[in-house]
Amino acid sequence: MSKTPSGAAHCAVIVCMCAALLLIAAVPVAWAQSVDELPVITPAPALVYAATQTAPAEPPPAQTTPPPPAQPPAQATVDPVPDNPKTRLEIYGFTMLDNGYEFEVEDPLWSDVLRPTKLPAFEGQFGRDGHWFSDVKQSRLGVRSFTPTDLGELRTIFEFELFGTGVDAGQTTFRLRHAWGELGKWGAGQTWSPFMDPDVFPNSIEYWGPNGMVFFRNVQLRWMPWTSDNSHFWVALERPGASADQGNFADRIELENVLGRFPAPDLSARYRYADDWGHVQLAGIARYMTWDDLLEDDPFDLNGHDWGWGVNLSSNIKVGKHVAKLQAVYGEGIENYMNDAPVDVGIVKNFGDPRRPIIGEALPVLGIVAFMDFNWSDNWTSTAGYSRVDIQNSDGQRADAFRHGQYALANLLWYPVEDVMAGGEVQWGDRENFLDGFTSHDFRIQFSVRWNFSLSIGGN
Repeated sequence: MSKTPSGAAHCAVIVCMCAALLLIAAVPVAWAQSVDELPVITPAPALVYAATQTAPAEPPPAQTTPPPPAQPPAQATVDPVPDNPKTRLEIYGFTMLDNGYEFEVEDPLWSDVLRPTKLPAFEGQFGRDGHWFSDVKQSRLGVRSFTPTDLGELRTIFEFELFGTGVDAGQTTFRLRHAWGELGKWGAGQTWSPFMDPDVFPNSIEYWGPNGMVFFRNVQLRWMPWTSDNSHFWVALERPGASADQGNFADRIELENVLGRFPAPDLSARYRYADDWGHVQLAGIARYMTWDDLLEDDPFDLNGHDWGWGVNLSSNIKVGKHVAKLQAVYGEGIENYMNDAPVDVGIVKNFGDPRRPIIGEALPVLGIVAFMDFNWSDNWTSTAGYSRVDIQNSDGQRADAFRHGQYALANLLWYPVEDVMAGGEVQWGDRENFLDGFTSHDFRIQFSVRWNFSLSIGGN
């Protein structure tokens, strides 16, 4: 059964989108006021797999390092520690109010964000259309430290927000974003996966962000062997994790004794080249997943394993004052690294083998992001763009399993003074099922206000 909006609803969506874009185009640059620096909307994280999943961390501020002692460059490997070195602390964050109206409906635990995977899979799943939302979940607090040492500068970050996910979905509660430290060529803790490019996230006020983006904060041990200006090469061992869809066989008792296992960490790497025009980044990931059949006395052998892998190409391209943000990712069994995608493993029918009538398979996924950040002046910005996720389902999945998801938005944001932002945004999402032809949509309007704060303590 297909849930399709009426002609009037289509017209409403088109008129609202056109009005937003016309308003964006009509903003007079003469309204600009002098502001030292535009605030940047920084997205929050996503926990989208069975383990804790966790999107662009505010980059550490520019740092001033004492010059090396006079000696040949080949011998200058570590900057000297200044007399009486002191740690510099930065306390930062913001409070943020989100208000909006959802013209249709999605999972009520996620009604304050736009996630195509949370749209209805069948008629009436989440009740009737039309919901108002209001919260302060995006509010954030963090602390950064910078400490001179004989091995270079030790940098740490500890940051959390109030957006509940997982068992806390729908709640305003503390949620860890970053717990990270790095010294020299090594880093350890929880922060952005090298497989993602946080700079692809658009300057939007919708919390969750483009569904087709690789977006994952993960626990990791990272090696950074090469850095030059803003270019670098990183390799990391990351905490593994994945989820599976038992599909049409979910009610079979035999599957109750099949448990997933991850005998090795995920291996990720990325190379970024940056210049005055922007940057381009190529990243990859490989992972090994197994599932064990713990019931040994039945006639079936449901043990199995599969490899997951992915390649992610992303870029920021400056177009005058504006920035194009682009990404394309493809892989198998990497859905938990995506911002909004379903399970990593599906069931494939194998009825020709009575001993192994079903087997598991890593599901292929394609993600696309194309956004444009418009910097009209010091006081006015806009963002418009589109994203999508496509899943290649397995034949053992249910007819109402998620197959395609689309995401689009446009906004106009005002910065009257430094550290203050207010603005509005129109958002649209779409979901299509695997086999039953059902589709569902969502159209939303959101208005937000954000107040930034920061304090620097100590240092030489």
